[in-house]
Amino acid sequence: VTPIVQQFAATVDQVLHATGQDQVNVIGHSAGGWIARVYLGDQSYCGQAWEGKRYVKTLVSLGTPHTSQERWTKKNLDFVNDTYPGAYYPDIRYVCVAGKAIYGKNTWPLESWFTYKSYELTCGTGQAWGDGVTPVVSAHLDGAENLTLDGVLHAPRSRSREIPDAPWYGSEQVIGAWINSLL
Repeated sequence: VTPIVQQFAATVDQVLHATGQDQVNVIGHSAGGWIARVYLGDQSYCGQAWEGKRYVKTLVSLGTPHTSQERWTKKNLDFVNDTYPGAYYPDIRYVCVAGKAIYGKNTWPLESWFTYKSYELTCGTGQAWGDGVTPVVSAHLDGAENLTLDGVLHAPRSRSREIPDAPWYGSEQVIGAWINSLL
């Protein structure tokens, strides 16, 4: 994760320099939302404290799994949630957007089983509503402005037999539901 946070910090610095602004708004999709929370932090993470909180006005996370039971991401997310629980910094506006399109079922077809397993690895139970990858309960943070959008899938190429033409967070018809949080 450290190389990603390094690139993230370099990008924020570049944007601040190019625009002459003191702060930026950050939009993080999926893991990008919790990686942004690492960047905001003032505690050492893998040997470095990024202290990006002073540069961020708003953090919008789209379908971000803010919790995880997966062994390869649990350590990172436990650090973030233990060190910076919920909408941790009061000077930053946190907006967490969850899609509610698919209910996880431990049955076939493969789509239902994949969704169930993804939700189970994220929040501990597969029987939940979510965007097909991230369950609603994991996409929200305590103290944040939490939005749940019906019929929204995790990614632009996602397909659902139940809702074959469903939009994702970046679809034109969905952006309007969360973009005003940046204004």
